[in-house]
Formats: sequence, structure tokens, C-alpha cells
Amino acid sequence: TGGGGAWAPDGKSFFYSALDENHRPSKVFHHIIGTPQSEDRLVYEEEDAGFFMGVGGSLLDDFIFIDIHDHETSEYLLIPTSDLSAKPKMVAEREEGIEYTLTEGGDVFYILTNDGDAKDFKIMEAPVNNPGKENWREVVPHKPGTLIISHMAYARHLLWLERKDGLPQIMIRDRATGEEHAIGFAEEAYSLGLQGAAEYDSDVIRFSYSSMTTPSQLYDYNMVTRERSLLKTQEVPSGHNIDDYVTRRVFAPAWDGVEVPVTLLYRKDTPLDGSAPCLLYGYGAYGVTIPASFNTNCLSLVDRGFVYAIAHIRGGKDKGFAWYEDGKMEKKTNTFKDFIAAADYLNQEKFTSYANIIAEGGSAGGMLMGAISNMAPEKFAGVIAAVPFVDVLNTMLDDTLPLTPPEWPEWGNPIDSREEYDQIAAYSPYDNVEAKPYPPILALSGLTDPRVTYWEPTKWVAKLRDKSTSGAPVLLKTNMDAGHGGASGRFQRLEEVAFEYAFAVKVAGKM
Repeated sequence: TGGGGAWAPDGKSFFYSALDENHRPSKVFHHIIGTPQSEDRLVYEEEDAGFFMGVGGSLLDDFIFIDIHDHETSEYLLIPTSDLSAKPKMVAEREEGIEYTLTEGGDVFYILTNDGDAKDFKIMEAPVNNPGKENWREVVPHKPGTLIISHMAYARHLLWLERKDGLPQIMIRDRATGEEHAIGFAEEAYSLGLQGAAEYDSDVIRFSYSSMTTPSQLYDYNMVTRERSLLKTQEVPSGHNIDDYVTRRVFAPAWDGVEVPVTLLYRKDTPLDGSAPCLLYGYGAYGVTIPASFNTNCLSLVDRGFVYAIAHIRGGKDKGFAWYEDGKMEKKTNTFKDFIAAADYLNQEKFTSYANIIAEGGSAGGMLMGAISNMAPEKFAGVIAAVPFVDVLNTMLDDTLPLTPPEWPEWGNPIDSREEYDQIAAYSPYDNVEAKPYPPILALSGLTDPRVTYWEPTKWVAKLRDKSTSGAPVLLKTNMDAGHGGASGRFQRLEEVAFEYAFAVKVAGKM
């Protein structure tokens, strides 16, 4: 199965998705407890291999949602829980490039969508009994540069999580009066998680807060009185003094003049004269934003004198949807250039120097590592590439792999388009390895990884070893018991992080 699912309100049956032979969720079934699986009713079958699919339930238990989407298009089907045998009803038919998600608000649905050129999304409402697009009415307008990430609705309030200039914010609107307010925070860079409430008829929601220096905190917030109550703060068993550290948000100028946000963490006593080693992390794909959240792992580097940096590069949605669009398809190289620009800025401002920067990224961020190694090997002292997606062209040419058809909107379809073939071929890390002095590189893979197949980093490393003129080590570690997420188990994961950081410390000369 696809994992997850949705229970019927009476607890006597549930809906789930099943995977096809290529490991893609393609069918939704209804299972009644006590009956054999062979009798499960097929509710819906998705015939387009390019779409993901999931099934869930509404907060009021009125509907079962079937969510169908790829990276830029979505569609919802509804099954009323009052009639579980009913044929799924479509909300709005899929249109290429149009995304929408639903949350129930009593007699209305609140719909988060980019329809009508609302790149950074807006919130609409429609009657529950007739939610088609012809009945959508604007509630929260589109504001260019302010991305609405998610939304929730309760009996008296509508709330949403938005992001502007790389920083998140929780917005709350009184449904009766239309009055809005935001929950404020003081630090330069931080991370928020909006958990909402488990009950529809509630004025109290829950959210989490952390920063690079502040451990994760869990709050209850009363949307009427605007009072917040701290419920729990993450404990650091080895001890943690916030005052020992500094977190900063700086902006690195890119090749085309845009400013790339970079989050920094370092100890107050770290010399900022270019001598400090730096771990520079990046991802930059699928619209994923890397939060400026608390992470005890990176403290082990920072306490050894490192500057820990996150480059919020194009390909994510850190500065709105346009930030994502400027780092995909034909504009993919902006992602790589932004990361190099972040390294340039940190070198120029003497937070570190080229001779002390170790770059790190995983999966699509591993593609980034491969690309920057080809483009500017002299600007990095070392590179850590975890499950790196480095054989992009060959992967996108093989439509039998689980993720290839759904990934075409992100990278391009080299099977159908010569132009997109050429675009991918121009940056695909494996295809662009040349005879040049590469820095020390550590590549990690998992034998059973269905997303980045183990042969990608293996053949990349083999080619690097053959072509590199520097004599620097190019290391490959293949975990024979792991998939895309690395080893299972808390301590095994910590061992993997320690292995990566040991490479960084060794390259930085701190051992």
C-alpha cells in the first residue's frame, strides 16, 4: 500500500491507496473490517503515471478526500461519509499548472490555490454542497512575494502559514469580523510549525517555534485573547546555553542581482577573519524550503569552531513561488549559481574562506553538490553528497523508474523534447565530469534506495576518480541495509551524521 489512509467515522471501514508494479500509488480501495482484502471495492484508479495520489479525511469527518497531484497540478475528489458507497465527486478538474488544496469550514470549503496567476497563492471559499470552481470566491487575496504555505479552518477562525523573505509567519482571521493579526517573533531567523487543533470547535491552536540557537518550543495560542502558553522546550541532555551562540540572516548577491538569503550559526567566540571552517548546506528543488530550525547535530561542528550556514537558494520557495520557478526546468542552473554566490559572499565577508568551505547536500541537493563541483571546484575545500541525484539525464530517460514520470515537470522530459534533453545534458553532474582538480568528495548511497538508485553515485564516483587531476580522495560509502532516508533507528542515523561530520572535520584540519 501507499501508507496512511482514512477511517470512516464509524470505525468499521477505511480507505487506502495501493501501489502498482512501479511503486506508484495508483488505486484507492475501500476495506470493510472483517472481510477479506479480495473483496475490497475499487473506489478510484489513476491512469496517469505522472501523478501521485493520497487519501485522507476531513476534520469534521464529513468527507473522505482523494488528493491527486504532481509538482504543479492538482485535483481533489470527495466521498461523503454519509454515503461511503457514493461515486467520488470532483471539486475542480485538473488543469496543467493549477494547484489547490482544501480544508473544511462547516458549510464552506476554504481552498488554497494559485489559480488566476496567483503564483504565491490565495485563499478562496466555496459552498460545501457545490464546491466547483465556478463558485469560488476570494477570501485572502494574492500578495506577490508572500507565499501562503498552508491553511486551516475552525469554527470561528481561519488561519494560514505564510512566508516572506525566507521567514514564516502565522496569520489569523476572525471569520465573523474579518479582523486579522499575526503572531510575532523577535529573532532574525527562525522556524515555525503550525499544528492547529484536533477539534473544529476550538479557539486554541498549537504551534512550534525554534531557531538555530533556540531549542524547539511548543506553544498553545488563544486566537481570541492572543495569549500564548509555553508547553514544552526541547531538552539538550549535554546542556545548551543560548547566549553562547549567534544566529544571523545575511543576503548574498547572485550573478543576476537577486539577493540569496543565508542563515548562519556560530559561537560568539568564533573568529570572523576568514580562518573559521564552514559547512555550507543547500538543497534548492521541488519548492522545498530549508527551515532555520534548531538542530543539535550541527552544534557539534559549531562547538569545534565551524560556521554552519544554510543557503536558501532558488528552486525552493524561500522568497515565494517565483523563487521556485527561477530554479527549475530551463532555469535550473540558477540553483547552482546561487549556492556558489553564497560561498563567494561568506569568503568576501570573512565568515570563512574558500579554503575552509565544505559543501553538503542530499538527494536533489546531491545534484547541487555534483554541479558545483563541476562548476567551481576551487571554491570548496570538500563536498559531502548524500544519496546524490547525479545521473539526471539517464534517470529522466527511463520511464520505468518509480519517480521518473512525476519528475518531468521539475526537470523536463528528455524523451519527448530535444530542447529539454539539451538543458539537462548541460548540467547533469555525471555527464559533465571533466579533467580538473576536484576537491575531496564523500558520496553516500543506499542499496535499496528507490528514489536515487545506488548506481548513480557509484558511476559518478568512478568517473570522478578517473578524471580528477587533484589527487584528492573521492570516497563512496554504500549502506547495504538502507534506502533513500539512510539507516533506520535513531542511533544508526546519528552514526551516519557523525561519519559525514568526521569527513568535514578531517578536511577542515580540525582533527
